[in-house]
Amino acid sequence: MQYSPPPLFKQGAPARVKVTVFALISIALLMMDARVHALATLRQAAATVLYPLQMAALVPRDALAGMGSYFSTLSVLQREVRELKNAQVASAQAMQQAQLQMAENVQLRKLMGAREHLPVPSMMSEILYDARDPSTRKVVLDRGLRQGVALGLPVIDNAGVVGQVTRVFPFTSEVTLLTDKEQAIPVQVLRNGLRSVAYGRGQSGLLDLRFMAPNADILVGDVLITSGMDGVYPAGLAVAKVVQVESSAAGAFGRVVCQPLAGIDRNRQLLILMAAPDLLPRPAEEPLKVAGKKAALPKMAPLNVAPLVPTAGQPKPQPPASPAGSPVAGVGTAPAAAPMTPAVAAPAPAAKAVP
Repeated sequence: MQYSPPPLFKQGAPARVKVTVFALISIALLMMDARVHALATLRQAAATVLYPLQMAALVPRDALAGMGSYFSTLSVLQREVRELKNAQVASAQAMQQAQLQMAENVQLRKLMGAREHLPVPSMMSEILYDARDPSTRKVVLDRGLRQGVALGLPVIDNAGVVGQVTRVFPFTSEVTLLTDKEQAIPVQVLRNGLRSVAYGRGQSGLLDLRFMAPNADILVGDVLITSGMDGVYPAGLAVAKVVQVESSAAGAFGRVVCQPLAGIDRNRQLLILMAAPDLLPRPAEEPLKVAGKKAALPKMAPLNVAPLVPTAGQPKPQPPASPAGSPVAGVGTAPAAAPMTPAVAAPAPAAKAVP
């Protein structure tokens, strides 16, 4: 049986002959391309035909490079976004701090301006926190006994009265605000001088003028100032502004609601008035004259009464008998004139005068 190799493995010309032939063809083509430039058109056509194949071969490489660039760019962008957000938060905080400082500077300038016009010395203070009791209107300041704060001192701001010191500690003090239910302040209407007392209404943050006559001369928009009659608040400090007036014909009193002018819920810096206003001393009271238990009665001199001489035919008059328990004539009382009555008994001797 004859064996023949497959066509793929069939041997033709020897390998050396093939190498020599292909080498000569390559040299000829190089010479033609270098000298005549006859293969330029062929090269361009081959490049055009093979370009899609080149792009298809480069797709995996470009995909890997693009994927790496995408993830690296995404991480860089995320880091930049975080940095920008942190910078934005820091800028917002700095802006808020700057706005707060600007507001505090404006408030401090107003307080310093108001401090120059006060009739009594004052001390700057700052609110630390609100009181723990939610049913009251109180704040705690950063000034106490060490700084000379005492009970009863008034507290104001640049717009008006804020409250009064009601408790003092070594380094802090508690101030009851004007709107607390337990607070009252004597006021007067700036327009006409009408005096009254303003009471706090608690959490509503308003004031009441109680026991006002229905026909009282108070209008919406009137400004109330301190009257200075209590000896605590200096006269002339702004207190509140009338926002509502109700007059009831059936009731004996009207209702007046006022809005405080001071920044009770807004300002943080306050002024403590360190002395009470100067008031004129009250006149000395006259001692009461108390009568003794035994008042000295004036001595009564005896009366010289002439004896009555009866006329002829008539009986002699008798003095009337004193009733039991009645004062005797001549002892602390004037003698009463006795009526002349005829005697029933027999004629008696002449009556003697009764002292």
